[in-house]
Amino acid sequence: LGSGNESPKAKSMNLYKRIAILSAIAIFFALVYQFTGAVVQQGGVGSYLESRRKAVELKSALSLINAYYVEAESAELEALTESALVGMMESLDPYSEYLDFDRFRELEEETRQEFGGIGVQVEMRDEYLTVVAPLRGSPGERAGLLRGDRIVGVDGESIKGRGLADSVAELKGKPGTKVAISIERDDVEEAFLVDIVRALIEVDNVHDTKLLASGIGYLRVSQFGGRTGEEVAEAIESLLNEGMEALIIDLRNNPGGLLDAAVEVAELFLPKDALIVYTQGRHEAMNEEWRANASGSPFAFPLALLVNPGSASASEIVAGALKDSDRATLVGDKTFGKGSVQSVLPLNDSAGIKLTTARYYTPGGYVIHDNGVEPDIAIEITPEEEGRLALQRSRLDTMPLEEFVERYEFEPIEDLQLEAAKKLLRESLENERK
Repeated sequence: LGSGNESPKAKSMNLYKRIAILSAIAIFFALVYQFTGAVVQQGGVGSYLESRRKAVELKSALSLINAYYVEAESAELEALTESALVGMMESLDPYSEYLDFDRFRELEEETRQEFGGIGVQVEMRDEYLTVVAPLRGSPGERAGLLRGDRIVGVDGESIKGRGLADSVAELKGKPGTKVAISIERDDVEEAFLVDIVRALIEVDNVHDTKLLASGIGYLRVSQFGGRTGEEVAEAIESLLNEGMEALIIDLRNNPGGLLDAAVEVAELFLPKDALIVYTQGRHEAMNEEWRANASGSPFAFPLALLVNPGSASASEIVAGALKDSDRATLVGDKTFGKGSVQSVLPLNDSAGIKLTTARYYTPGGYVIHDNGVEPDIAIEITPEEEGRLALQRSRLDTMPLEEFVERYEFEPIEDLQLEAAKKLLRESLENERK
């Protein structure tokens, strides 16, 4: 029925058929892979199908609003989509947020730890932008802002109920410009105005390194930035050269910062491979752990950490790690309780979301988030006392006592938390010498 030799035309047709079949198979497996990945990501077929159904509802709602809402300017698809995303993220927790192009740029500034603003760490609490802690040496600290202050207005406009990102954006601006903020404070009957001149916030990390009496060293960590671990190590070496035998690290009003920096500080005092912190989330990829990996032997001198409700995030990781490892004694008040992981996930080339994807756990399995870290020796100091102590630290070395009292209208007060830590370490050193 023929010689079996295919004509060139037949060979060409067969080649096209094979290519088409192989392409169809490749597309099929790509779709299967994509579907399987989406199903796994959503946590099962049921969740995947439900999310697809809800996505169709959302798309239909956007189309109907865009087509029929009475004011066309208010119903543009771009604005509607952004509003939906903002509302969706704000409904989750105070730390998740939609990131437009400008917010992406702000995140870069925060990573560099350099921006124009008033220099306070804030969180949303009950629809109020609330001060967690003013940064050391910042315009906000110099203006007298205190932990717990509620910022309710900026330049005459109320910001109550607005999202975290929008509220913070109002506080930021070109260095040298003035911003008027309206403050509510628990012990003050009416809101009051504070005028602050914005500055370029270049965050320093380690302050007030000094040797106290009885061979006890002191240093204050105001935030965890890229060089904090290195700066702490350098400060300790300097104090050791001066004869330090024990150390107090002050983490009060430290709002946190970089996780890696917290790990670098903690591992200065822990043996190699000791667990510092771990995370757990819904997906395996979010479960991680960090262990001590510093070269050389860890510092072995007696150690105390000062903490308070302004100690948050990375400072809580350090406090929790050293407490659970019995390496340090915590003195002060319970920490803030911010122990969640935010991941930046892209939506497209110019927008994304910052989403809470896991929680931090101390080596002993304690959940930091919403709980805080309890001190071993509890001593409470009010926000007003903290404000006075901050003024003493920053001003008493620069002016005579009489001028200080006349200007600030109070006599210097004793730092009860610091004194308790000093007493603890003196007793520890005395026991070692026996």
